[in-house]
Amino acid sequence: MAVFEYKAIAKTGKPTKGMIDADSPASARRKLRDLDLFPTEIAEVSAAKAAGRVAVEGASAPGEAQKRDWSLSRVSIRDVALMTRQFAVLLAAGMPLVESLTAILDQVTKPRLRRAVYDIRDQVKAGGTLADALSRHPRIFSSLYSNMVRAGEASGALEQVLVRLADIEEHQAKLRARVISTLAYPSFMAVFALGVISFLMLVIVPRITKIFEKQKQELPDITKFMISISHFVGTYWWLLILAVIGLAMAWRFWIGTERGRRRWDTFKLRAPIYGQMHIKFVCARFSRTLGTMLESGLTMMKALDVVKSVIGNTVIEASMSDIKAGVRRGKDLAGPLKETGFFPPMLIHMVDLGQRSGNIEDMLIRVADTYDEDVRLAIDAMVALMEPLIIIMMGVVVGFLVLSILLPILNMSKGLK
Repeated sequence: MAVFEYKAIAKTGKPTKGMIDADSPASARRKLRDLDLFPTEIAEVSAAKAAGRVAVEGASAPGEAQKRDWSLSRVSIRDVALMTRQFAVLLAAGMPLVESLTAILDQVTKPRLRRAVYDIRDQVKAGGTLADALSRHPRIFSSLYSNMVRAGEASGALEQVLVRLADIEEHQAKLRARVISTLAYPSFMAVFALGVISFLMLVIVPRITKIFEKQKQELPDITKFMISISHFVGTYWWLLILAVIGLAMAWRFWIGTERGRRRWDTFKLRAPIYGQMHIKFVCARFSRTLGTMLESGLTMMKALDVVKSVIGNTVIEASMSDIKAGVRRGKDLAGPLKETGFFPPMLIHMVDLGQRSGNIEDMLIRVADTYDEDVRLAIDAMVALMEPLIIIMMGVVVGFLVLSILLPILNMSKGLK
């Protein structure tokens, strides 16, 4: 679908301009007339030029001037959750699919999400499926989202699937907000400690060293070391900033390679304290996704395909092929999970119990809730450990600075006596 830049006259006689998606100039003119806009100029533009502008929204009021979209804010999980729940309510009320998408446009405030919904509505109106239209926007709607919608369309239970999706998105948003709020205080303490130390090294220490230099006396080794560090930081601060930026860029490049990502994911699984928490997080995501997909009517094989794309660890993702192969050969899910060596015994036992009772979907959701709570408690414990460590480290550094300043002053006082 091409993008066209237009100039038009509104019903009120006010001139307006903007961007619109259409298959051809004639189609673009028809869309504008449907909006009570009378086009005077229409020209196709490149994708790069169209990216920085707002397309005409089908749900806008007739004649409303379109504003340029300079927003770079990403679409959050909470935004998608709210849109999904509103969408489910509209469909449950009996509103047709295209009309529901049009009504959603009035409720969405994020420009990127509005453009995505607008494109999805056009795709559905052109005869495409909702799942295929969603898959055109993978940065907003995950593969889990589009595959669950595809299952809902196939089973005729799209409203129920959307409600489950809204629950999942809201749960993830709450978990992320809880983690951020938990880490906010230690992060503030770390930044504050770094600021205090930088102030002492760059402002206080240079002024005091000038006094020592005027006295022309032999300084203790600890004071000489402190003066050297202060001089280096004050002179080459730009080099330190460039080094930090370079390391960050090198890290992103390395983590973007297949080998680097695999090594990092392996380290996360084997890390002494973080490793267990990471495994629980992966198990929670695995269990919740698989249980929700099975509840939505997907087969086990198709659900495992979707789960593989949302695990977030390449090492465990690689083992999903063995799990699928075992299930394809007729084994119960618990057996292949145990053979990988990554999943803890509780998850395996609960999956086995769920398969025996015929209620594996509900059992997986319960396991996910348990692991989510374990992750929350682990994060709280790590934060509780980080706070005194930051205080101790700050105390050691400040104590070093104070000692390096007091020793020469004591020597000076002895010389005066």
